[in-house]
Amino acid sequence: MPRYGQIDRDYARRLATADPATDGPVYMLNLMKYRKVADYEEDSGDTITGREADDRYAPVDVLRAIGARICFAADVVNASEDWDRVAVVRYPTRRSFIEMQSRRDFQEKHVHKEAGMDHTIVVGTMPESTMPPNASSDGLVLLELWDGSGPTPDGSGARFIVDGTILGDGRTWSFARFDAVKESTPLPPGSDTHQALLLRPYVERWV
Repeated sequence: MPRYGQIDRDYARRLATADPATDGPVYMLNLMKYRKVADYEEDSGDTITGREADDRYAPVDVLRAIGARICFAADVVNASEDWDRVAVVRYPTRRSFIEMQSRRDFQEKHVHKEAGMDHTIVVGTMPESTMPPNASSDGLVLLELWDGSGPTPDGSGARFIVDGTILGDGRTWSFARFDAVKESTPLPPGSDTHQALLLRPYVERWV
């Protein structure tokens, strides 16, 4: 069990047993909160921040090997809950996300995630229609997550349906939406069933 979140074993089983005939891409949305100082279970003699440990983890080569890629990565400017960074990774199939966990090259990197991450939410999502727009001229994106009916499909931003929450704190989510916004945009109030995060992206490769 990871130290930084609860695994939803039912969703993990659904990912692992997805029918190859109907399986397809899944966009894993990651909300991340880091330890101030990375906590390696074996003393490495190297004191680094949790964020620096996560940078060492970043399994870019592993993702490339399985046909996955980072679509979006951003620093959190403001949020209704305390988060540091957000990333979205597109996996070619649901099964590929689970199969990655047993790869030796992935496991060798994972020690850094264990050391650096305080807690995280990882949500499997599917786009309803178009991909999100690039950041606004102010360089900002508003991400919102809902549990329940979610946002009205009013043409604002890009809405994703949640396939399941593979890792988190026991809460479930139904919809996510990304929208390019101005610096002056007020942050919507959050709740146990609604999160709002104002983001400054440094990776945007949705298409």
